[in-house]
Amino acid sequence: MYNLYIALIHYPVANKKGQTIASALTTIDMHDIARAAATFGAAGFYLVTPLEDQQILAKEVMAHWRSGVGGIINPFRKQALELIKVVKDFEEVKQSLKTAYKHGVVTVATSAARYSGSVSVSELAHKMEENTAYVLAFGTAWGLAEAFVTGCDVILEPISGWNGYNHLSVRSAVSIILDRISMKRKLLTL
Repeated sequence: MYNLYIALIHYPVANKKGQTIASALTTIDMHDIARAAATFGAAGFYLVTPLEDQQILAKEVMAHWRSGVGGIINPFRKQALELIKVVKDFEEVKQSLKTAYKHGVVTVATSAARYSGSVSVSELAHKMEENTAYVLAFGTAWGLAEAFVTGCDVILEPISGWNGYNHLSVRSAVSIILDRISMKRKLLTL
């Protein structure tokens, strides 16, 4: 899945009341999402926050694992965290990928809410072309702001459980979606 990227969005996201906010970084999200990205072959992981103090925190965590003692103690964690790039906004994500992919960038919003016209993981896997970058955007706090979701090229259907409960941690959602896309793409190559 070397043309698939993850973007963990900290702005614009919604709070409990549906207002657009910037959320704080959770370092465990950095670790777990980077590990899932490495496991399932994502080409990169963008951590998106306009807040300078949060950018500094992310870079300190990354330095510990990439060039500090953490990387010596746990080279697997170092390998995963090397996928992370800290950027200030989603436009920076798209611009950085447009030069690398001749067919452009397809932005894919994820949400626990249902949107009309959303696509399944199967449909997304079938659409994925090798010369196009696909960026899966995941929201923190109470999810991506509605304007962000509707501004993406594709909206992915929410993850469905058994009993209607629908409030996963973002790191769990990333792992589930990456696993499902990976399995569908493997089936397409058989």
